[in-house]
Parts: sequence; C-alpha cells; structure tokens
Amino acid sequence: MTAPLEGLRVLELGQLIAGPFSTMLLGYFGADVIKVEPPDGGDPLRTWRHVHNGTALWWYAMGRNKRCITADLRHEEARALIRRLVEQCDVVVENFRPGRLEAWGLGYDVLKAINPRLIMVRISGFGQTGPYAHRPGFAAVAEGMGGLRYVNGFPDRPPARANLSLGDTIGGLHAVLGLLLALHHRDGKGTGEGQVVDVALYESIFNLMESTLPEYATAGVVRERHGSTVSGIVPTNVYPCADGRYIIIGGNADSIFRRLMRAIERPDLAEDPRLATNDGRVPHASMIDQAIAAWTSVRPYESAFAVLEAADVPCGPIYSVADQLGDPHFVARGLIEHVTVETGEEVTIPAIAPQLSSTPGRTTWPGPPLGAHNAEVYGGMLGLTPEAIADLVTRGVI
Repeated sequence: MTAPLEGLRVLELGQLIAGPFSTMLLGYFGADVIKVEPPDGGDPLRTWRHVHNGTALWWYAMGRNKRCITADLRHEEARALIRRLVEQCDVVVENFRPGRLEAWGLGYDVLKAINPRLIMVRISGFGQTGPYAHRPGFAAVAEGMGGLRYVNGFPDRPPARANLSLGDTIGGLHAVLGLLLALHHRDGKGTGEGQVVDVALYESIFNLMESTLPEYATAGVVRERHGSTVSGIVPTNVYPCADGRYIIIGGNADSIFRRLMRAIERPDLAEDPRLATNDGRVPHASMIDQAIAAWTSVRPYESAFAVLEAADVPCGPIYSVADQLGDPHFVARGLIEHVTVETGEEVTIPAIAPQLSSTPGRTTWPGPPLGAHNAEVYGGMLGLTPEAIADLVTRGVI
C-alpha cells in the first residue's frame, strides 16, 4: 500500500516542537524525513518531559519514521554536507531564528541555486519579515500575541494557558498546509517552481480567532474570557454531575435545544418563544445553564449521559489520558500504537489523524537513537566511506 507522500524527501533542520511536529506528520504519511541534529546531545526534545531510561517518551512519537543524522552546523564542513544533501531533497523545514541560516550560508537563495525546485518551509515566532522578525518566538508568546490567551480562562482571573504548546503544534499544522500548497503549485500544476513557505507562530494562532477582528473593527466588540462557555452561543457548557464528574453539553442548535429541554424535564423552556433561536437564548444564558445544572447535579454522569444520548443531544465526558487509553472507541479507531524502542521495551504512542481509506499513514519505527542513520545517509546518499564518516565524528563535525 503506497503512502500519499511516498517519494517526497524532506530535510529537517528544526528542533523542539513546531518544525519537528510538522515533519512528524509528513513522515507518518510516507515522506522520507532526514532529521539533522547537533552531535552534542541532539534535539533537546530527547530529554524533555518524562525521561525513561535516558530518553524522553515524547521523543519516540515525535521522532518516528525519521532518519536521524548529526551535523554541527557551526562547522563549515558540516554545512557543506547539508548543501550536498539539499541537492537530493524536495523540501527543507527549519525553525531557526530568522537570519541564522543566512549567516551560515544556508539561506534560501543559496539553497535554491543548488536545487531550483526546492521548497523551504520556515517556521518562526513572527515570520521572516516585519519589525518583530528578529525576536525569539515561543509558543507561549505566540498564543498571547495571536489572541488565544486573551479569550481563554474565566473573566475574573488572569488569562489561562492550556497545559500544551498549542502555538507550536498549530504552527506545525500550518507548515504542513503551506508545504502541500507549494507542492501542488510545483508538481500538481507542473511549474517545477520552488518557493518559501513563511510560517509565523503568532499568525497561526491569529488564524484561529474566528470573528473577533471584524466584530471589533466594525462593531467595537472585544471578545472577552468566558470561562467554560463560548460567548454568543447558548447553551454550550460543562455541567457538574452527582458523582463528581462533569458532562459537556452542546445544545445550541434550535431543534437540539428543544430536545435538550424536554430531556431535562423542562418542557416550559422548550416551548418558550423567547428561547426559540440562539439570539433569544443568549440574554438568558444564565437561566438556561442553571436549569441544566440543576438536572445534571442530581444524577451520576452515566445516567445523565444515557438520557441525553437517547434524546440525540451532543454530550460527552472530559477525559484524561488514562480515560482515553481505556476507551474502546479510541482502540477501535486505531489511535493507540505500540512500538518497540532500542532498549527492547514496548512504548505506547498516539497514532496520527486524519485517517485515509486508501493511503493511510503509519509508524514504521519510533524515534531512533542520535545519529542512527549517519552511515545510511552520509554513506548511501553522499558516498562517504566509513573511514571518512568516522573521521568527521572524531572531529565533532557530525
């Protein structure tokens, strides 16, 4: 079975999350990803979060399907090897601070002269141009400037952060989208033309901000923090159950709202003409939420869920990762993968969406040891002898 990106060769010069996340997605769907790491420790992600037997468990997922080589880009010899590899690659993905690759003689103008078909995906905090381009960019800052932090949390508390690096992963998704657009222009349209895909983390977040800009620019409305609800859409919230669990209920479509009200034994609200449409429900959000919470709070979660599911009302739990691992639907959908790592142990990692019926992605191998593919890439692709590779290692070049 052929993977959709089979035949695409990607050189990854990034580290940590945004760049490597995008190339993980590409590798999962068949691209040949060659990851370049510094020889003195490699990608810091190898030791981030929970470390087990010397390696972060996260690494086995993020480094999956990648051929890992080492190169100290501070050495001109190493940079010369990278330029030779570019001759045989379709794409370079990098997430250095703007200007760093140019200082090393690895900017797009140089690489495009070597390979005119090359697509370069550049991921940074603020983009390659503009007055903030030189600033270091991290997910937290991108989430703040992009607008996500401002609307996240409760109105009487400081802005909250999800316990994840959303700015990085959302930036990585935009990087994949941009690359696929550039590939279609180059190959699908037959132009043969490479180009730069300029991904800024804060812009990736900004893309998620729905109607906040036109609402402010035209009507002067600033969307504020709204706790566990979404402003302007009623009802959609998290409600307490009698057993200490919570249930998420989305009853904001007009017909669903009526079914929900009947299910919670409030037919009066189902037939109330003031609440027939979302616009009418918004001013009465507090009353509606109190009615729903009064019903859920005297029922254990499973009982409340059964009633609402029977009424065809969208609802569900708030899961921890432990809940996900034990849920049969996650298993049936193939979201749980088990891989064997270099120590011989079995490690559980998540599969990657979306699911394709004819050309699905897969994990061929988990994140490998540092420099595991030096001989394969430098020898097999560039023709270096084992002695030459050993000399480069000894001198710290790779």
